[in-house]
Amino acid sequence: MASIHTAPSSLGTQPKTFMQRFLDSVERVGNMVPHPVVIFLILIGIVIVLSAVLSLFGAAISFERINPDTHQVETATTEIRSLLNTDGIRFMYESLIPNFMSFTAVGLMIAAMVGAGVAEESGLVTALIRKLVIVSPAWALTYILSFVGIIASIAADAGYLVLIPLAGIAYLAVGRNPLAGLALGFAAVAGAFTVNMLIKPLDAVLVEFTNDAAHLVDPNRSIGLASNIWFSFASVLFLTVVVAVITDRVISPRLGTYDPALAAEGTTTEQEAELSEQESRGLRFAGIGMLGLIAVFCLLAIPSGAPLRNPDTRELIGNSPFMNGLIALIMLMFLVTGWAYGIGAGTLRTLPEVIAAIEKSIKNLGGTIFLFFVLSQFVAYFTYTNMGTVMALSLSGALQAANIGSLPLLLGFIVVVAIIDLLLTGAIAKWAIFAPVFVPLLMKLGVEPEAVLAAYRVGDSPMNAITPLNAYFALVVGFAQKYDRSAGVGTIVSLMLPYVVWIFILWTALFAIWKMFGLPWGV
Repeated sequence: MASIHTAPSSLGTQPKTFMQRFLDSVERVGNMVPHPVVIFLILIGIVIVLSAVLSLFGAAISFERINPDTHQVETATTEIRSLLNTDGIRFMYESLIPNFMSFTAVGLMIAAMVGAGVAEESGLVTALIRKLVIVSPAWALTYILSFVGIIASIAADAGYLVLIPLAGIAYLAVGRNPLAGLALGFAAVAGAFTVNMLIKPLDAVLVEFTNDAAHLVDPNRSIGLASNIWFSFASVLFLTVVVAVITDRVISPRLGTYDPALAAEGTTTEQEAELSEQESRGLRFAGIGMLGLIAVFCLLAIPSGAPLRNPDTRELIGNSPFMNGLIALIMLMFLVTGWAYGIGAGTLRTLPEVIAAIEKSIKNLGGTIFLFFVLSQFVAYFTYTNMGTVMALSLSGALQAANIGSLPLLLGFIVVVAIIDLLLTGAIAKWAIFAPVFVPLLMKLGVEPEAVLAAYRVGDSPMNAITPLNAYFALVVGFAQKYDRSAGVGTIVSLMLPYVVWIFILWTALFAIWKMFGLPWGV
């Protein structure tokens, strides 16, 4: 039976372009930085010292904000809080464990890996990817993975945990560099996180804050959950092509052919080209398991009054138990289909074997969990000091005082959101700050609130793929190190930089064209 095994690249004998040399330099410099844990320990020290200095000088700013509990607009003053005074020291001492326990990325990651570990250990993941490779035209694989990665945001953060490693495996299966697959997956999942072809829970929160801000100008002006659906729909298709083209034209040529000798110990770098009879039977069993799971969830979600519907509005899509707990469906989907595949293929039959597979997958997360522990402290300390809020409001105030037209102001708003996203990655937290400032301001200039929310979506997403403050950035570094032991922060930054630059430029251009032609943002 034939197998796919890649050879070392001959690309080194060919002259590199300026962009390839530049990205190589970015990678070398980036990989010279210390371990991510050390980086965040240094950042914690900087935040502690800087908070004390700024607090000493009385740094503060006043602004209008929306109270998330009452949804009323209130005037508030935010001042820098020191971490070296009595309250700050108490906070650091008392919040060590609460900071980590409230870091939701840890729970999401472990829950997803419960199912993904079974699917991977049984062989389901590899078989599915190889099946996709067999039935898909070679040229279409990149576009399929790009599209699936973008719409994976319907499952909240699960896309980071599932799609990115799958993209690496898919590229390996067709003899391409798996690092290019990881880069493709990360760019698709993170770089377009705020748009989708379906309504997701994040939309409900963003729309609610937008309406609260719009009521400052017009109490009767409100937008609906689908207020950005046409722009989001077009953005998904547009960015699918952008991400795929960058992967094929920039990332893959730079990486060249994959050398399996670079892989970490225990990483599988050879894939059989065809499915065996046992694997085909396993996929049939997995399909039966999936149908059974779908039937159960249909009973729990479709009937009126079903427990997974919103108890008040009865809606299923949007703010509902089904959407809010979608990670449970993801976990069960991989767990059930993985075990069913294992029974059919003879790779994972008994419950003790399933438990062993789960233990193995979680055991491999030790380093990432420790990094998340340190990262959670940094995020908590940075939030406590209010430095991010003061910075965001200062930049927004500068834009507001610029007294320029509505479209330039919208474009400037996109830039400000992107800059702030490097430090404050939470889409909801930033919109709670920006909405009461920019929605009323732009409405007074004749700009509809739907356009302001669309601009926020454009600015909030691309930087997610390059900021180390993204809770999953370190996880992607770990994925890369499976295929290249020497991979580090610089490797990921150099891979993602072309995506970030081009997604930001082209998506902003799409927004500007959409606005100039007066196209409908949604319904």
